[in-house]
Amino acid sequence: QAQLVESGGGLVQAGGSLRLSCSASGRTLSAFAMAWFRQAPGKEREFVAGIRWNSGITYYADPVKGRFTISRDNAKSTVYLQMNSLKPQDTAVYYCAQGSSYSSDPRSGPFGSWGQGTQVTVSS
Repeated sequence: QAQLVESGGGLVQAGGSLRLSCSASGRTLSAFAMAWFRQAPGKEREFVAGIRWNSGITYYADPVKGRFTISRDNAKSTVYLQMNSLKPQDTAVYYCAQGSSYSSDPRSGPFGSWGQGTQVTVSS
């Protein structure tokens, strides 16, 4: 499995922005799908955004469409989540994930590697 390290979380007011980063390392190819998930207290983990590494095709969950943007830097093996117009409902621990094979779907996986998570808190 790849090692994934997230960063960029924090406390922000509603309407503000944050950019999350997820860097991948280890003896794996940088060609598997990458995705962001989040989990709020008392709720199940949910898909947020995903990207096909080679093509750059992106996918978004309905609640974040038009506000969040997922992107990748091939040279740095890093995936980003730019979060704009943040809402209190976006408060959660955000996790990045990497597909377990070339055929993994950016939305449904399977995912073989997960980051440790980074807290995003949005206040009014």
